Amino acid sequence: MESPYKIVKSLLQTEKSTMMLPENRYLFWVDRKANKVEIKKAVESIYSVTVTAVNTHISRGKLKRVRYKQGKTPDRKKAIVQLKAGDKIDIG
Repeated sequence: MESPYKIVKSLLQTEKSTMMLPENRYLFWVDRKANKVEIKKAVESIYSVTVTAVNTHISRGKLKRVRYKQGKTPDRKKAIVQLKAGDKIDIG
């Protein structure tokens, strides 16, 4: 298994993710090649919590134009992680 810090890139703090906090759900940017089992093990090892469910979503990159050339932002993968009741991640 890779390092958990290579699998879980960062905790994502958006308006939607803060609305999920009362349900004990957290949103992360993760490595595109990581599967749900690897994401679960990585979050448990980094934050010392118990994960009950993992849902993933791939956000496709958008087309952007810079001056006269067309480009594309990279595709990214999000993971919604459900924690066991009583566990908490300090957002700080």
